[in-house]
Amino acid sequence: MVSLGPFARKVYDAMIALGATSENGIKSADQIMEKAKLGKGQINLGLQELLKNKVVGRIARSKRAGYYICQQI
Repeated sequence: MVSLGPFARKVYDAMIALGATSENGIKSADQIMEKAKLGKGQINLGLQELLKNKVVGRIARSKRAGYYICQQI
């Protein structure tokens, strides 16, 4: 089990609530930010922690990247 910091936990919970649980349900950082009610910097810190722990995947798109949960915790 992965231990998450407070920002990563809020980002993870927001992604679950948004349905970003597979590559088909990718969400942008802005969508996650709105749901989690955190600032952009806090969202980025949370996403970086989740990416480092391989809990979240990132897909580069033409305008902005999309994120999805690839490992349930």
